[in-house]
Amino acid sequence: MIMRFVPVLIGCAATLPVFAQRNAVDTLAAQQYPDTVVVTAFDLHSRWREAPAAVAVVNEQALLRSGQPTLVPALNAVTGVRMEERSPGSYRLSLRGSLLRAPFGVRNLKVYWNDIPLTDAGGNTYFNLPDLSQLQSLEIIKGPAASLYGANTGGVVLLHSGDVNRQPAGSSGQVGVTGGAYGLFAQNAGYSYADTGVHIQVGQVHYQSDGYRQQSRYRKDGGQVAGTVRLNRVQELSALLFYTDLMYKTPGGITLQQMEANPRQARQKTATLPGSADQQAAIYNKTAFGGIALKTAMGSRWDNTTVLMVNHTGFRNPFITNYEVRNEWNYGGRTAFRYHQEQGSFQWQARAGAEWLQNQSDVDNYDNNGGVKGDVQTKDKLKATQHFLFIQADAQWRNRWVFQAGVSRNMLTYHYQRLTDVTPEEEKELGALWAPRVSILYKIMPTVAVYGIASRGFSSPSLAEVRPSDGNYYGNLQPEHGWNFELGVKGSAWRNRIQFDVSGYDFRLRDAIVRRSNAAGAEYFVNAGGTKQTGAEAFVSVRVLPVLTLFNSFSYQPYTFTGYIAGTANYSGNHLTGVPRTVNVSGLDITLPQGWFANITLNATSRLPLADDNSVYAAGYQLLQAKLGYTHRMKSVQWTLFAAGDNLLNQLYSLGNDINALGGRYYNPAPSRNFSAGLAVRWH
Repeated sequence: MIMRFVPVLIGCAATLPVFAQRNAVDTLAAQQYPDTVVVTAFDLHSRWREAPAAVAVVNEQALLRSGQPTLVPALNAVTGVRMEERSPGSYRLSLRGSLLRAPFGVRNLKVYWNDIPLTDAGGNTYFNLPDLSQLQSLEIIKGPAASLYGANTGGVVLLHSGDVNRQPAGSSGQVGVTGGAYGLFAQNAGYSYADTGVHIQVGQVHYQSDGYRQQSRYRKDGGQVAGTVRLNRVQELSALLFYTDLMYKTPGGITLQQMEANPRQARQKTATLPGSADQQAAIYNKTAFGGIALKTAMGSRWDNTTVLMVNHTGFRNPFITNYEVRNEWNYGGRTAFRYHQEQGSFQWQARAGAEWLQNQSDVDNYDNNGGVKGDVQTKDKLKATQHFLFIQADAQWRNRWVFQAGVSRNMLTYHYQRLTDVTPEEEKELGALWAPRVSILYKIMPTVAVYGIASRGFSSPSLAEVRPSDGNYYGNLQPEHGWNFELGVKGSAWRNRIQFDVSGYDFRLRDAIVRRSNAAGAEYFVNAGGTKQTGAEAFVSVRVLPVLTLFNSFSYQPYTFTGYIAGTANYSGNHLTGVPRTVNVSGLDITLPQGWFANITLNATSRLPLADDNSVYAAGYQLLQAKLGYTHRMKSVQWTLFAAGDNLLNQLYSLGNDINALGGRYYNPAPSRNFSAGLAVRWH
């Protein structure tokens, strides 16, 4: 099976001199810290180029490279990653084509923040809760990582607020403000204190925008406290607390003809249904989150990390056909024991542990009378419990070979009861689901390594899919699952001036969960055949001069459906819905000693299918973005002033599409050419 993509991999490797980029992220990280960028994915704690995994490290420089106060530009520079924005605040995140299951929110992958699970037991992640200003870096694991992280097929995202051990002693702070087109105003402030054995970060954010389209206003307010305290010689306690109050209006999809006539309009009313503005369609999310992690050294060879978390979400969604209210409680815990030993040129470690998550949700649907709750339609009570056991071992031999193998045993249980009907509680149990992973890396020279991966992933239907917005219960949904095989080469050359990562993979998904929508536009999901996701990724960064770096990333994703029959229609062989065949991102970074800097990025995305029958495609686009700024330091104070432009070629495109939408309402137009400016001040 792996031989299917070896020719593709070799072909991509041949493009290295033409600046193939794995991710602007890896580029900047490797350029800034060529020997100290540490990958924590799979508990490796090794340098990026020595990690036997397809992982990208997005550092702070990459996060702030664009003038936009969102994660979208930084993540879309990573090969294999596509972050969509249908309107301000409405995000979807895809790792190698997992968007089939994400009409909104983030599914089919796992997210952790400072090692604490952000994804709930129902499989959903509110990825719009963290703010860009609250993060210092993130790691993206691409491909199934269920052996250590539980249910996922797309991959894992690890968010980091900062490395406590690298914080300077004393007090420091920062404030930032950004303003721009369509009423954009973003402001953040933070304070940090570090001393021997203690580190505390406090932050506040505010973000608002009128939006480019009608019915797309956005507002977010939040606060965060993160800290680490060394309790004694062998124990360290970390905590993460945050509260986010989020509101964004949802304009809804429009047809191609409507987009060409007036891309700023919201979904219009029809003879049978009102429009988005008529119903005041929006999302209101208030989430309070708390988590702690205790690390304990037990002698010279044993240690343990235990995590506990709890959060509450109050969620309201006035929609075209109903007004949904959700009251969600989430609880979770994770513990892992590690044993490590060194014997000359051979080092090895093993870890074993468990993770448990539970989601309890009250989901009530009402009539929507122009944005006001009306009569009750349905009242449901749902509970999802997910737990898994895992074991993993890795070894290094002669500073050339790295081996890693792990497996997890997963269980998932749903409880569902409709309170508005006299019906008994239904229970659905999925398990035991086994997810193994094996990887190997060999350093063919001190700075270049080849690696191979074989892993099995699965993703259970989320609560939002078992009980979607159409108000029905789909207890017959089954987990999707599949094997991934991957080969890659990564490393550096020319005294670390060149950084590269090239890989090819073959992932076969079975029982794929795909999205459908009814005549009213409400979604539901079905298992429908499988997918063939064979592709390749290439990244290279070249520091041409001390002040000039060029990078390029290329993703090749000719994914297709397999065994997909819907009624009398056979979609087998059709291109995977919502996934562009190619994405190429090129960039240029200039940093002058006098403090001036410039960042330019061109994202060329090919056309992509909008319906499973491939009858409609969204046109490709070229998104040009630029940022020009000046940084100046005065003693302990550093300030940065910048101006930025987005969509400088003024392309008419949709950055987030409603796939398989009825009535041809596929498109959510992105803003036309627009500009922003900002000021950031840091002191220590």
